[in-house]
Amino acid sequence: MRIELEKRPQASKLYGFVSPLLALGLTLIAGVIMFALLGKNPIEALDAFFIEPLMEVWSLHELAVKAGPLILIAVGLSVCYRSNNWNIGAEGQFTMGAIAGSILPVVFSDWHSPVVLPLMLIMGAIGGALFAAIPALLKAHFNTNEILTSLMLVYIAQLFLDWLVRGAWRDPQGMNFPVSRDFAPEAVLPAIWEESGRAHWAFAFAIIAAVLVWFMMKYTLRGFEIVVLGQAERAGRFAGFSSRKMIWFSFLFSGALAGLAGISEVSGSIGHLQPAISPGYGFTAIIVAFLGRLNPLGIIASGLVLALTYLGGEAAQLSLGVSDKVTRMFQGLLLFFVLSCDTLIYYKIRILWSRVHSPIGKSA
Repeated sequence: MRIELEKRPQASKLYGFVSPLLALGLTLIAGVIMFALLGKNPIEALDAFFIEPLMEVWSLHELAVKAGPLILIAVGLSVCYRSNNWNIGAEGQFTMGAIAGSILPVVFSDWHSPVVLPLMLIMGAIGGALFAAIPALLKAHFNTNEILTSLMLVYIAQLFLDWLVRGAWRDPQGMNFPVSRDFAPEAVLPAIWEESGRAHWAFAFAIIAAVLVWFMMKYTLRGFEIVVLGQAERAGRFAGFSSRKMIWFSFLFSGALAGLAGISEVSGSIGHLQPAISPGYGFTAIIVAFLGRLNPLGIIASGLVLALTYLGGEAAQLSLGVSDKVTRMFQGLLLFFVLSCDTLIYYKIRILWSRVHSPIGKSA
């Protein structure tokens, strides 16, 4: 028996729809096996992960808090990936956006004005875009692999943040803890429905960005250019599109959204800078982008699903006593199955049965 993958003459629309659902189903099956091996009741574990976080209003707010940065980053990454530019460093751009946007409330803490928060958001987006410009420059002008450069820059951003909060930006009144001073009230991103929970405007930014990018991709020349260059760069050049300009646009755009997510998270959820400001949003957003089929509207749904794994992971730690690594395991399994099931879109599986013929020897 031999198993082969035969390329489909045309991508299957049916499997394009079924693939993420199949990936989710396989992830749940793998989760059942994982919890059983850990000695936990799989039904109780899945209930803690995916049902309990949806039963209270305050937990729905927490879901929105975690989904906001995931959706915002993933929408930017979808533009990169559809243009065939592989930005893997959104986590670093998220961090640098948080740092750039925090300059006003940390360094100029005595400045109290209604324009502080809008300027923080703008500076955060610019900070993320400028950090994304580094791998864009290296790829566009030196043909450097953007996967490696963008990924390595993540560690530079994280170490730079750690150096700041332990040094120049450490709060003098913080009892020697590695945190910056708390943001003033006018530098805090307000809650959307303060009476019922702490979900803030970053979630609204994410939904607005997803809708606008969906419109751009579907109805504008820029969206058409992204699709053409991503699918057939040579054809795009014949049409007069510049692949070098697209590298710059896609990286700056995705970096800006990641930076906006970073300063929104720090301003809305944390209230100051600290060594760890992200549970891995920039990397998880890659899963969000692919699970949403690189479609901004699909990314909204997949962002909520991945946010649920964060929230459910915290609930499972309390109710089941499992490690926080279980959350990462779930997310890793989901990415694995998403990429594996995507094979069905472009290939069909053929099983070939062959008989073994033994040669008939001649007698001496």
